[in-house]
Amino acid sequence: MQTNFTPAQLADPHVAESEAILRKCVHCGFCTATCPTYVTLGNELDSPRGRIYLIKDMLENGRPADTEVVTHIDRCLSCLACVTTCPSGVDYMHLVDHARIHIEETYKRPLMDRLTRNLLAVVLPYPGRFRFALNLARLGRPFAGLMKRIPALNPFVAMLNLAPRVIPAPSPFAKPGRYQPQAERRARVAILTGCAQPVLDPGINEATIRLLTRLGVEVVVPEGEVCCGSLVHHMGREEQALASARANIDVWMREIGAGGLDAIIITASGCGTTIKDYGHILRLDPAYADKAARISALAKDITEYLAGLDLPSHMPRGITVAYHSACSMQHGQRITMAPKQLLKAAGFTVRDPAEGHLCCGSAGTYNIMQSEISGQLKARKVKNLEATKADIIATGNIGCITQIATGTDMPILHTIELLDWAHGGDMPAKLKGLKQVAG
Repeated sequence: MQTNFTPAQLADPHVAESEAILRKCVHCGFCTATCPTYVTLGNELDSPRGRIYLIKDMLENGRPADTEVVTHIDRCLSCLACVTTCPSGVDYMHLVDHARIHIEETYKRPLMDRLTRNLLAVVLPYPGRFRFALNLARLGRPFAGLMKRIPALNPFVAMLNLAPRVIPAPSPFAKPGRYQPQAERRARVAILTGCAQPVLDPGINEATIRLLTRLGVEVVVPEGEVCCGSLVHHMGREEQALASARANIDVWMREIGAGGLDAIIITASGCGTTIKDYGHILRLDPAYADKAARISALAKDITEYLAGLDLPSHMPRGITVAYHSACSMQHGQRITMAPKQLLKAAGFTVRDPAEGHLCCGSAGTYNIMQSEISGQLKARKVKNLEATKADIIATGNIGCITQIATGTDMPILHTIELLDWAHGGDMPAKLKGLKQVAG
């Protein structure tokens, strides 16, 4: 793609990076076939190629974002299927990140949109506030029908629909601490507690810690860890995202100094994609660039880490698993085979759903802010998962678990919960009523 940025514009390293990304696009259109919003809406401006044109025009002319640009950028899930598909290596992820920052700095959103986004930014990254909000949802749920009549309240209706009826009790595993290996010590790792996950499903990190310690891995839950920054990062609130990244880097660097770390284990693939990008987003910060790159190199999805260990294989269990590969796993981190190979070695039969490359519609807060499109994508995903005739669904991201669970009666678990069970842990509670495992 030909660009016409001025030397003065290119003096800004962010603009220079975007210009280099834009120049790689050759208009081939391969990305349109795998873009969930284009497949759903059929609008060229809701495809990566269309959004690239909008972003180019906005940045090249140095103009504020307008309603058209914001509409189509907001509809982007950041699923990154286009990045996997692109034969030219267009780094769409960092281009759309820059566009969102520009939107945040130059565009004044409608009042209700601003209020909703502010609410999400001050609640979701904080487990205590998030738990309080979920308890409040019980009071709001009876009014959901009335709220549906007011379009501006659609995000709040979506929140109520996503809020679980039962909120698990806080887990002691979410508190700072050290968990000693139960076998000969082979490694020392830190685990990201996360913000939404320990409230919605604390069993995920519990299973991770149990399995790792049985395998001889010391696990540290560090003091002072905060949200990875993903939520506000995808809202274009870059300074907030960078502040979270710096805070976590300081925490993990302290642990490296205290006893060394062989890896930073992440059980939510959305968080993993962001943490692995710390080195990039802080590359211009002289105080943090090197440390951020070191932390990004240590970040490992739990299945990525387990794939490097020598785990025993097990006889087939007679249980069939439909594996849903979260977008942040398959497109963001390019981890595609490890989770399925681990499940197969653990004795499960694994089936791939049709259209496995398409997003389920969760995408952080997308299922709140773009609930109509999200609902269509969820229905499509659930149909494909149920068509596998599997007994259960496994995935590696809490957002996907929450989203898909609202559309099907099939049990859906984190991959690590099945692996913990297979390698000596207790049966996950969600499976205790399943006929295939009753014996």
